[in-house]
Amino acid sequence: RLPRSVALRDDEDRLLNHRVAAGDRAAFQLLVLRHEGRLRGFLSRVAGSDADDLAQEAFVRAWQRAGDYRGQGSYAAWLVGIGWRLFLDQQRTARGREAPAANEGAATSVDPRPANDAAIDAGRLLAPLSPQERAALILCFGHGWSHGEAAEIMGVPLGTLKSLVLRGRAKAQRMIGEGGET
Repeated sequence: RLPRSVALRDDEDRLLNHRVAAGDRAAFQLLVLRHEGRLRGFLSRVAGSDADDLAQEAFVRAWQRAGDYRGQGSYAAWLVGIGWRLFLDQQRTARGREAPAANEGAATSVDPRPANDAAIDAGRLLAPLSPQERAALILCFGHGWSHGEAAEIMGVPLGTLKSLVLRGRAKAQRMIGEGGET
């Protein structure tokens, strides 16, 4: 079912993580190099300026919990799932400290340093979505995860993930139809 190169990469990740669980720092450096771009890209779209801190914390957790990864599903999905849960924890903590109205502005912020016009347009389309809708669209359309993988990463049932994708996509399409892309 999976292309051979993907299956080999997943096998390599499992073997590297097994070495990480035994304390091998060099193996962990290889996993970081393999997966940091994807993790940081996802978190930058979901969390904006907090992405780097969240990615760093996700890697710390992955190091600490390497023995928890049993090789079911890809290592990349496991790692992005850690990053997503850290983002959710950050949001819950922020809501506990701030007024709900102030938190709404923070929840919809995007990285202010887009790489090009397409990134600016994507940022404008994603900004008004809820964090869950934004994450679902990014995982499925931006990073190519299947609905099942995205549901696993986000820790939601498959039906919930599909609803988030449909709602987020419909909102983005309405924005485009209303001239939301300047």
